[in-house]
Amino acid sequence: MSEAQMKNTKVRTAVRGREGAGILPGIAACLAIAVPSWILGKLVPVVGGAVFAILIGMVLSLFWQERGSFEKGIGWTAKYVLQAAVVLLGFGMNFGVILQTGRESLPIIVCTISTSLILAAVMRRVLNIPWKTATLVGVGSSICGGSAIAATAPVIDADDGETAQAISVIFFYNVIAAIFFPILGRAIGFDTASGHAFGIFAGTAVNDTSSVTAAASTWDSMWNLGSQTLNEAVTVKLTRTLAIIPITLALSLHRARQAREDGSVTSGYSFRRSFPLFILWFVLAAACTTIALGAGVPSSVFHPVTELSKFLIMMAMAAIGLHSNVIKLLRSGGRVIALGGICWAGITAVSLLLQWFLGIW
Repeated sequence: MSEAQMKNTKVRTAVRGREGAGILPGIAACLAIAVPSWILGKLVPVVGGAVFAILIGMVLSLFWQERGSFEKGIGWTAKYVLQAAVVLLGFGMNFGVILQTGRESLPIIVCTISTSLILAAVMRRVLNIPWKTATLVGVGSSICGGSAIAATAPVIDADDGETAQAISVIFFYNVIAAIFFPILGRAIGFDTASGHAFGIFAGTAVNDTSSVTAAASTWDSMWNLGSQTLNEAVTVKLTRTLAIIPITLALSLHRARQAREDGSVTSGYSFRRSFPLFILWFVLAAACTTIALGAGVPSSVFHPVTELSKFLIMMAMAAIGLHSNVIKLLRSGGRVIALGGICWAGITAVSLLLQWFLGIW
């Protein structure tokens, strides 16, 4: 290596070092919010740590508008920590077991996801809601709440305000579902001697995993079913979560086509540019888990990784909350809340109708 090359290498290393140091204050701020959010999420699982993180961040943003040296690290956390969290979520998924045990619920899952996405596409025009916001609400309602929004936001280039708005709407209906669905299940005549019917209902009609587990646990407690309902609901929910993969791929291709039509892409189509590489790593993580479990590795080995992914999501949600404008969110949120309600009602109705048609209840 020549002297000039060595000098250039040292310069690049020094620049990267300064950039790394520049993001540390913002990362530390998000970490400081994520820790109490994690604790609160354990104490109040119906809300969940991710929601606490974004709410705390949104409140702090009202009083901390000039963030100076923290800004860069907060933006870095919102983007790259979020992508890392999605990748690590893959280690909680076993393709074989999920597909086998979720076979009965698969028709319901496909129909509820389709219903939500179609309603979001139609109603965004009726309610005059931006495409990105409507997409995040539709995907969050249909697949797995905050995790689906986290995976989709970078694919469609959604900004922090749009992401925060979608997550807030999903949270609102999550809380309603966790409280109201056990009452609804009893009223319409779900079998109280088994958690099968209500488990499928909770797994297909409740948005976020935290609220799925809350509703299922409530049903188990109401009828002394141990963890029957919870096991059923979580399995269905994980099967439903697999839809993240084809939907994010389809959205990335759609986004690339939009960019070409808008003239923002001038060098032609690039699959690598349009495909979100972190989703590929997500698939590989799930494949590793499936192979390892098939080889006899206990599932408990992967629990620390999936817990870490949840914590990283909290850090990212804290960053998104800090970038949010709460006043603007409240002023413009009525139509988005209405869209979330329509998607949620459609999913609930389709889930119940299909369960009745299939003889599950």
